[in-house]
Amino acid sequence: MIKLCAGMSQDSQHGKWSVSSSEDDDDELPPSGTTSKPRQAMQSNHTSSSVADPVEVKAEPEPSLIVGSQARQQAARNQSNPVKFESPAAGKRRTESSDGAGWALSDSDDDDAEKRKRSESPVRKPASPKRKKAKLETERPPSPHGRVYYIDEPDDFFEASVPHLDDTFRFYLNKVTGLDRKYNSGALHIRDILSPLFGTLKASVQFNYCFDIAWMVEQYPAEFRDRPVLIVHGDKREAKARLLQQAQPFPHVRFCQAKLDIAFGTHHTKMMLLWYDEGFRVIILTSNLIRADWYQKTQGMWMSPLFPRLPEGSSNTAGESPTFFKRDLLEYLAAYRAPELEEWIQRIGEHDLSQTRVYLVGSIPGRYVGPDMERWGHLRLKKLLYEHTRPVPDEDRWAVVGQFSSIGSMGADKSKWLTGEFQRTLGTLGKSSLAPDTPLHLLYPSVEDVRTSLEGYPAGGSLPYSIQTAQKQLWLHSYFHRWQADATGRTHAMPHIKTYMRVSPDFTQLAWFLVTSANLSKAAWGTLEKNNTQVMVRSYELGVLYVPSAFDMKTFTVQKNPFPVSSSSSGFPVPFDLPPTCYSEKDQPWIWNIPYSQAPDTHGNVWVPS
Repeated sequence: MIKLCAGMSQDSQHGKWSVSSSEDDDDELPPSGTTSKPRQAMQSNHTSSSVADPVEVKAEPEPSLIVGSQARQQAARNQSNPVKFESPAAGKRRTESSDGAGWALSDSDDDDAEKRKRSESPVRKPASPKRKKAKLETERPPSPHGRVYYIDEPDDFFEASVPHLDDTFRFYLNKVTGLDRKYNSGALHIRDILSPLFGTLKASVQFNYCFDIAWMVEQYPAEFRDRPVLIVHGDKREAKARLLQQAQPFPHVRFCQAKLDIAFGTHHTKMMLLWYDEGFRVIILTSNLIRADWYQKTQGMWMSPLFPRLPEGSSNTAGESPTFFKRDLLEYLAAYRAPELEEWIQRIGEHDLSQTRVYLVGSIPGRYVGPDMERWGHLRLKKLLYEHTRPVPDEDRWAVVGQFSSIGSMGADKSKWLTGEFQRTLGTLGKSSLAPDTPLHLLYPSVEDVRTSLEGYPAGGSLPYSIQTAQKQLWLHSYFHRWQADATGRTHAMPHIKTYMRVSPDFTQLAWFLVTSANLSKAAWGTLEKNNTQVMVRSYELGVLYVPSAFDMKTFTVQKNPFPVSSSSSGFPVPFDLPPTCYSEKDQPWIWNIPYSQAPDTHGNVWVPS
């Protein structure tokens, strides 16, 4: 039996939702240049003092571009032109339609008819909030996160210093501005990753979904800023033209367009290949290459060891790891069928990757049959869990915990994909596992989590769960749990990280852990077709799987308080609190394209989608 949240039901989740027309989510957007709206210009430095950003970085040249979902575009508009909170006049009752206090439910599962009907419906906006000019510094509302939130980070926040790295798991969180310094101990900023302390950079490849080229170039140290960079992206037509235009001032930046032959797929993989005088390194991460993803969001990454060059004359199979990471990485890169990646495939072949202890879990767009079904997506994960994990006592009580920042369409009921397909994969534990209906906890920020975050409501721009998708799958919301990370100091830094794991009944041990770019969607993980004889994957995704056997362990011990980083700890640094806290009857999942105006966020603003 699948464990659901106590006290949560579909009935407890409704009321009225007001609707606006938008794409569903970050990883199920139409391919660039088809039905998606053009990406619009935005200011990368937010000048409104009422939307405080404690980090000062060099302004990007105009025009900067909004990239990604409409939710991110809305967040940028909200920050540059905030809507201030105003209490309702005494004796006047605020109407239900003025915010997202309730949801307008549809009885129909006819996607096309409902979508047309909703897209023609005007967005009803709150009557009371008004856009106001930014207040002066002295007029900022008090922050629940303390006075330091409005103070610029010390200069050494950006100064690369030898970080205290965890050489056991090599799993790191990003630095977050506005937190106590101890919560950034051992965390990494992009400038740290690219610093000379990790190697003398010769060239690099950046795989990602969203790019701000000028900002990205600025993150490289001055001595490496003209070294060749290859951008691997999925943009087409107008979006591709805008991306190329961004790079015109930077002749050392070249491009490789990932093939997206299946509609509604995206190039969502986030990876860096770094080639040094001293060797080679791979970073697999969850952050886009845009400023907004690196300062006040919780992100994660796996950083490889420095891979040394193999002796001249070594065979193609030399330098392999027990996890076959080298073979799988080369197979992943070859699947792009891109001439621009050939030299990088050759370079990786010339290096020793034998110290790698994680397994690669990727998604490549396509339809696969026979043995190829297990090459990509969730069936690849299932194969690895079957072959490399072990059954545990009381296995049916070991819960699966999934955590993500975007949600796709799951279907009319849970059996359509979530439990009938995806949960069977996540429930696999060794060769003798029966893959029972394991308890399933899904972590996704509530409206209150977003409202009280460091960024306030604009943090919801990176959580693009839409009304159109949500109202068709109310059954999903009974699985939801709050985003809480007090132990890591990240409760108020909204997550863009995506993790999946199997945890013991007392939440102290892990059977496996995965950090990935893949959100909770069929596009990312793949879906079975033709009576389960074919799997279809829409998007490029990439992650790394940790299994205890690769570390000579039976299970991983959960590290309860990973910050400040301690060299004596051998536990796995789970980036949120365990056990998860189920949504209360008052909690609602964050929906980006409905207004929230009944309470101000940490900057005194409300959320009014336009």
